Amino acid sequence: MADPTPLLCQSNTSSDTEPPPSSPNKQHLPSLGSTIEKVIGDFNWTQFLQALLVSSAWVFDAQQTFITVFTDAHPPWHCTQQQDAGAAESCSTSNNMCTLEKTSWAWDRPTSSSIISEWGLECASPVMTGLPASLFFMGCLVGGLVLATLADTSLGRKNMLFFSCLMMSLSSLLASFSSNIWIYSSLKFLSGFGRATIGTSSLVLASELVGKKRRAQISVCGFFLFTIGFLSLPAMAYINRNSSWRNLYLWTSIPTILYCILVKLFVQESPRWLLVRGKKEEALASLKIITSITQSNLNLAINSIFPQQEEENLNVDLFSALNILLRKKWSCTRLLAVMSMGFGIGLVYYGMPLGLGNLSFNLYLSVTFNAVSELPSSMVVFFMIDKLRRRIALLAFTVISGVFSVMSVMEFLSSEVQIGFELISFFSACTSFNIYLIYTTELFPTCVRNSALSMARLAVVFGGVFSPLLVGTGGGGGSGVVCYGVFGLAIGCSGVFGVFLPETRGRAMSDTMDEEENKYKSASDFNVLA
Repeated sequence: MADPTPLLCQSNTSSDTEPPPSSPNKQHLPSLGSTIEKVIGDFNWTQFLQALLVSSAWVFDAQQTFITVFTDAHPPWHCTQQQDAGAAESCSTSNNMCTLEKTSWAWDRPTSSSIISEWGLECASPVMTGLPASLFFMGCLVGGLVLATLADTSLGRKNMLFFSCLMMSLSSLLASFSSNIWIYSSLKFLSGFGRATIGTSSLVLASELVGKKRRAQISVCGFFLFTIGFLSLPAMAYINRNSSWRNLYLWTSIPTILYCILVKLFVQESPRWLLVRGKKEEALASLKIITSITQSNLNLAINSIFPQQEEENLNVDLFSALNILLRKKWSCTRLLAVMSMGFGIGLVYYGMPLGLGNLSFNLYLSVTFNAVSELPSSMVVFFMIDKLRRRIALLAFTVISGVFSVMSVMEFLSSEVQIGFELISFFSACTSFNIYLIYTTELFPTCVRNSALSMARLAVVFGGVFSPLLVGTGGGGGSGVVCYGVFGLAIGCSGVFGVFLPETRGRAMSDTMDEEENKYKSASDFNVLA
């Protein structure tokens, strides 16, 4: 009889049924995780190219996340010459075009350069002009809830990445043909809905295609590519500054569609996920491409843990992975701690750039400096992640970010010192965010990893939803102190939740809930969680 090694996340043990005695030769069968680490083998070029192609999704993710900074911007304007002396004086002394006659001013650029000028929204309420960006992030929240478990259950990592990128790119392409703000905002919601799982699917799939030796560095590649995508937007926007805002959507959505084709044709599904789902033959086919181990050795290794195992068609509902996560006390505690950290990190990560207008430094330079500061943050994580203890690093960087966030709005400081402190705070927040994502992938087993990471990112986005509200409150001279003070307290306290989590540096990934639970049963930190 075949050894009943559990493929599902949940345990099938029963309190009133004695387990059948196992023969001595079955007591020493290797675990699923150790078998996969063995058959994946040494890091090779195929694994690198696969992980690089998967991580490239972050480029397009960043572009669609920040594209409204340029397409929905309020264009510059100037007073016209064809007006009487009184009107000219009134125009030159006014900063609000809505108080002037329509004929007394004109746009510096073509009206098609922004949705504001094309659709006559210059005097619309901030709620109206901010509606597309707000609905984009609302779509991210809804998509994170609805799609969170599909990559762990029915679709898998590769298909989830493919469909997410395709939905985001097609809705962005259609957005370029919008005739009014209502259609445009609806398509932004769809774009955010699709975008919600791109980062999680990409990060999880890239990390599961390689062994633990290079897992952390491969994960950081996505952070580099996200920054590259963010920095590519100003260049494209500058080239198209005198053209229609629709061109920017075409320039970003069409390459994303081409990328979807590459993913469908060349990316391999995670062998870890395939094995957990009981798809042994598909897992062998995937491993044959990404590893240098011979086919015969692959069969021997897989059959050692799945002797005579047939492919299973598992009946699971949409939220089965979340049900499994919340069913066990230790995994539920981990998820709550991770999401608590994510809320504080997200509040600062998304909110700090929005609050730069409250500082006395030049706004355009400060935004550029904040974007560039993500590069050294990614480099620090890339070179130091193997040496950093996850809990200590998260606590240190969140506290540093909190302290310098509060210090950045001290009124007796010069503007140069203020922006210096703000950059240190934002750099620390970015570093915390990068470590946070890697740490989350290591905390949960394969069968629920994507769902857990989706919920973690959902907490980050949820923190980002409150950031504009916090920055907008006050609206006066003290608003900077209020928002940056709350930012500092929120992220400074978020790292404390890492105390309730186990350390994961240098350990192999688990694949089932039972394997993860057994790994920490005898450890002292597991007793705290249980």
